[in-house]
Amino acid sequence: MSSTESQDRNVAWFTERPDDSQLSTDARHLLERYSGIPAKDVVDHVIKIRNEAWKIFPYPCIGQFRFLDMSMKHTKEYPELLERLSKGQRLLDMACCFGQEVRQLVADGAPSENIFGCDLRKEYVELGYQLFRDHNHLRSQFLTADIFDESSPLVELQGTFDIVYAGSFFHLFDYENQIKVSTAVAKLLRPEKGSMILGRQIGAVKAGTHDHKTNPTGKMYRHNPGSLQEMWKKIGDDLGMSFSVDASLHVLATDHFRFHTDDTRRIHFVIRRE
Repeated sequence: MSSTESQDRNVAWFTERPDDSQLSTDARHLLERYSGIPAKDVVDHVIKIRNEAWKIFPYPCIGQFRFLDMSMKHTKEYPELLERLSKGQRLLDMACCFGQEVRQLVADGAPSENIFGCDLRKEYVELGYQLFRDHNHLRSQFLTADIFDESSPLVELQGTFDIVYAGSFFHLFDYENQIKVSTAVAKLLRPEKGSMILGRQIGAVKAGTHDHKTNPTGKMYRHNPGSLQEMWKKIGDDLGMSFSVDASLHVLATDHFRFHTDDTRRIHFVIRRE
């Protein structure tokens, strides 16, 4: 995608200002209480950071302020994550963008030194420090890495994480590349029963490949629970491991259907090593 295209705001997935559904109560509380941003300044502060991020790459989650969803907090596993982190386990937020989920965990009492973030673009990590104003005190570590790069910092961390969170990440790829990426993420897990990958992504009632302009291959494979279970059975067989997969489809907000097909859903998943 060219630099001109990357700055074009005349697309269905760009919103000039966040509405109440895009700037959630959770996000407001985090920015006001954790970051110390006055309530009257929150919207303008978010827009300023978002506009800088849009110049880097026009992901739909950037254009529609979806990085403010704070989705991890609303999973049924969230209390488990906080407890495990408090006991010294380690979590990696894969494709962390601004590290918003990292900050939510820390704000809710998780030890920041047990939480890592990783993104392809270092600029997003730096914008995260600007968004949350915590460069001088956050102890979490952020990595810049390409999941396909066999010499990236992630390789040295294989087998060291108890939990990997992958929000809006796997769906950036077509089916074959999802297998490659998912395999690489599985290798990051500690080789113990209960190590887990959880997250969400765009799915569909009927699994299949769709065109998607902002994805690296121009394609997106949208899973349903059955296809996700089948893929992880293949990954487990190839790795000599066994995984349980709990996945469910959820209805999207109506604004998504400006650029998605009618059977598009969001799929939530929890993948545990057995």
